[in-house]
Amino acid sequence: MDQEKILSDAKIFASQKLEGRESGHGFYHALRVENLAETIAQKEGGDLFVVKMAALLHDVDDWKFSQENQTQNWLNDQEIEKETIDHILDIIKNLSFKGAGVDTSMKTLEGQIVQDADRLDAIGAIGIARAFSYGGHANREMYNPDQKPEMHQSYDDYKTKQSHTINHFYEKLLLLKDRMNTKTAKELALGRHKYMEQFLEEFFQEWKGEK
Repeated sequence: MDQEKILSDAKIFASQKLEGRESGHGFYHALRVENLAETIAQKEGGDLFVVKMAALLHDVDDWKFSQENQTQNWLNDQEIEKETIDHILDIIKNLSFKGAGVDTSMKTLEGQIVQDADRLDAIGAIGIARAFSYGGHANREMYNPDQKPEMHQSYDDYKTKQSHTINHFYEKLLLLKDRMNTKTAKELALGRHKYMEQFLEEFFQEWKGEK
């Protein structure tokens, strides 16, 4: 198995399938997650091929944009052992945040690393930008003081209930710091989390006309 060739082809495949997703879930998001995952794996260990493949492909069949099964079909056409394919697909299946009350723990170190990388890209300066990018894509309000955050207890609730973008910080983004798996990711999350808290403090002061 030529891992470098397969990774190169996976990058091309992901770029084609994620093209035009102007919502914070496009190809550059996949590349950032790949880079973060590699940074974490270099310190934490794990199978780097599995980590990079799952990171690159994790959003191709994201439920918000696609109801197809393109990733599995593509992987089956590659010269990859079935056990490795199953591992990559299992990571992708269980990667996403599914609501505050839903368990999304990962079984393997590789899964924990990719999940951490994906969550790191959801917080901090880039996380703020992605939140509002997706909010605009989904035609959500920026903020509505009459609509309070909800801690979703099921995946269906999380997927179907609409809320404004500021609520998304309380329903998901501010929870991610304490849901990192690896020591490396926990350290990286601290600064990004603090930046979001500072942003929200500034946002509410400006909203109230206090500054």
